[in-house]
Amino acid sequence: MSKIIFNEHQRRLLEANPNVNSVSDRSIQYKPEFKIVAVKENLSGKGPSQIFTEHGFDLEMIGTGKAKQSLRRWRTSYQLHGEEGFFEERRGKGSTGRPSTGGLSSEKKLEKAEARIKYLEAEVELFKKARGTREAGEEVILTSGEKYQVINEVIRKFQLKRFTAHLCRVAKVHRSGYYAWLEKSESHAIREENDYQDYLLLKCVYDAFKGKIGYRGFYMALEELLETPMNHKKILRLMRKFNLFSKIRRKNPYRNMAQATQEHRTVPNLLNRQFTQDEPGKVFVTDITYLQLKTGQTAYLSCVKDVASREIIAYELSVSLNMGIVYRTLRKLKEALDGNVHPEAMIHSDQGFHYTPPEYQARVKAMQLTQSMSRRGNCLDNAPIESFFGHFKDDVDYKEASSLLELKIMIDEYMGHYNCTRKQWDLKKMTPEQYRSHLLAA
Repeated sequence: MSKIIFNEHQRRLLEANPNVNSVSDRSIQYKPEFKIVAVKENLSGKGPSQIFTEHGFDLEMIGTGKAKQSLRRWRTSYQLHGEEGFFEERRGKGSTGRPSTGGLSSEKKLEKAEARIKYLEAEVELFKKARGTREAGEEVILTSGEKYQVINEVIRKFQLKRFTAHLCRVAKVHRSGYYAWLEKSESHAIREENDYQDYLLLKCVYDAFKGKIGYRGFYMALEELLETPMNHKKILRLMRKFNLFSKIRRKNPYRNMAQATQEHRTVPNLLNRQFTQDEPGKVFVTDITYLQLKTGQTAYLSCVKDVASREIIAYELSVSLNMGIVYRTLRKLKEALDGNVHPEAMIHSDQGFHYTPPEYQARVKAMQLTQSMSRRGNCLDNAPIESFFGHFKDDVDYKEASSLLELKIMIDEYMGHYNCTRKQWDLKKMTPEQYRSHLLAA
């Protein structure tokens, strides 16, 4: 039996082909004339795919294997019985069996249709417990939807398109109800087909981002691929329907927060979680994260982020946690600013031992920056840089780096991608670099 199952929409498309007699959910009944033409064209040198395509069949729908198998079977029948064999009913008979003497009359077809309905009702009764059919005494009650489905199967199998009213009377349902059900089932099949095609598109994007993408990321990615963007509510529905769940990062319970020594001095939390800024260069946040290489070596990444544009302004990679890592980061920040320091410029950090020494605070003051610190043990006070480190560890395979040089190349590539090509939903679907230009222009 074929593994391909045709939905309602596909069955209607196949039935519209003049070379088809009828279509079930798993098989196609072809007309004898087409079989003869197909065999002759095949004997003249044409392949099965070419023959079926030229006669209006979609090979992606019916399958290339089905076309080859059908043509192989027709050639065997043609060699044994000639063209007449295609006009005779030989199913269930051997090669020497006597063919049928003629077609069935309309009365006979009607009797077979009524017998088919009774058979399906008996089948429902047989499997009523498995299918959850309701009972009233000894009589099995079929729902209207089940009766409509039976009628549709009978009409398709026996090609009784002019007997719809009679079959509805036999099944004790209204003809208008059957046509309404038919229209609804067709629209449902079309929607299912469209959803599947959209899912294939989403799956390509999902695989490209290694599953680390949500509905907002899908929206921004599809905005560049499609002329008409896909609605974000539809993206959410398809993600739930086809189980495209975003791979989210988990909190690391083993992260150790450095403690400030007694001779170091902390400063107040001047930022106070005012993360919504509209002036680039006014508020910077900084922190350090650790990265474990493939060899087991630990590296440390220090970054400075602009809260308004969300750009990474400066960063430094080191294998040591001495004070040099933050001093070099400050020097790179100073080079990036190039003397254009905002009058109210502020740099915010946690209370780690790197940011409390007098020398560090003196260098910050010399750069005309006001220093601010999070409350003790409260990482949410420095949420923007923590969020960046989370995305960085999601997107960069730093654990696969076998050397510090290889890790540095990964970091340089990601920083360029993050600042220049990675769009963000909250930045009006712009990259940080584009959003900075937008804020300056405004």
